[in-house]
Amino acid sequence: MDTSKHNLQTLFEQLGLPANDNAIKDFIARHSPLPAATAIQDAAMWSESQSQFLEEGLEEDSDWAEVIDELDALLRH
Repeated sequence: MDTSKHNLQTLFEQLGLPANDNAIKDFIARHSPLPAATAIQDAAMWSESQSQFLEEGLEEDSDWAEVIDELDALLRH
């Protein structure tokens, strides 16, 4: 069982995206604001597998759900 603490960096790594602080800030700046009517997993910037990972993480209230919610909030500002 994976008991590590997840954060934005580990989420970006899991999604196969550059995960340093500048890359995360740039990603958020490029893709913000996410429209209120768009669920994070349905946003156009994700590949099918990334979208599926985000959706499953939220639906299953997995260890990733909290950090996915954090990214969602950052993309809405």
